[in-house]
Amino acid sequence: MFASAFSFTRLRAQFIKEVLSVLRDPRSRMVVFVPPILQLLVFAFAATLEVRNIDVAVYNQDSGRWSYELIQRLDNADFITHLHRIDNRQQLHTLIDRGEVIAALSIPADFSRTIAAGGSGMAQVLVDGRRSNSGQITVSYLSTIAADVGATVVPEAQIPIPVVTRHWFNPNLIYRWFIVPGLSGILALFSALLITSLSIARERELGTFDQLLVSPTSTPEIIISKSLPALAIGTLLGLFMISAGVFLFGIPFTGSFVLLLTSLVLFILSVVGIGLMISAVSMTQQQAILGAFAIGVPAVLMSGFATPVENMPLFLQWLAQAIPLTHFLIIVEGSFLKAMPPADIFASLWPLALIALVTLTMSTVFVRGRLQ
Repeated sequence: MFASAFSFTRLRAQFIKEVLSVLRDPRSRMVVFVPPILQLLVFAFAATLEVRNIDVAVYNQDSGRWSYELIQRLDNADFITHLHRIDNRQQLHTLIDRGEVIAALSIPADFSRTIAAGGSGMAQVLVDGRRSNSGQITVSYLSTIAADVGATVVPEAQIPIPVVTRHWFNPNLIYRWFIVPGLSGILALFSALLITSLSIARERELGTFDQLLVSPTSTPEIIISKSLPALAIGTLLGLFMISAGVFLFGIPFTGSFVLLLTSLVLFILSVVGIGLMISAVSMTQQQAILGAFAIGVPAVLMSGFATPVENMPLFLQWLAQAIPLTHFLIIVEGSFLKAMPPADIFASLWPLALIALVTLTMSTVFVRGRLQ
């Protein structure tokens, strides 16, 4: 392709064309704008590790005071919707097998007698292993209730001074305060990734790619014009979701907005580079969308959003450092709740800048190869 010198007039025209193609195309509007807003509203309430509204079964073989005290506290627990009182062990196993309860408590016949004699009453908890994570959290809740009953048993004079737990940054353990800042990064990732992935693939599918090749537009102008709309729209969507976290969900923002905005721009730039590479190798918009999700979903899983990066094998830990979302999540979550110092932000900011440089360089090579 014979290209003339760089022209800001042509670049401006190309930029306007790309923005209008996104805004006017119903498929692009549906894919880019509607899902992030709906997902933010839905996931903010649905994506939680808290265990609520569960059913628990109790097989009580004891008729003493302390088993009655334990059952009463279970009955009053706000996370239990219904407490099934059963008469035999077979019924207990049946409820778990059918998935009607997540856990079952079996209280032996000598439970209260053992406590009255100065011993430690033992009760068995059976957990549905098919829901292992929720089951373990339920066991933790039940253990807390049992510990409260044990504190009632011990005479006042013998009660040790309790350990006072203080939760920094999120004193009431509101899970939404953790999930919403992370969602802003994830949804901005998919929005920018989809916009850039569809850019060149849309030109091919509509038959306008050949016209682009014979136009006087230079290769840098094409690459920049494909990148700027995704950068602008992705940044605006990211800012919208961050604002929703502050004003809609009431999450305290204690960090530097300027540093967070800088981080967001670098994050979107790095994602734009990945999206352009996907678009360069995709022949249709469907391939581009599938490619975006093939890259985006593993990136989310390995970014530390759901599980700590430190829990992964060493190879995956190194691979996670090449994912821009990994570093942006540290910055956005720290900016919301921790008032992260600038030095700590820069520690995650320079990897973002490096990733952006690498992905944009590689995308330039990919796109240039397709344009030649």
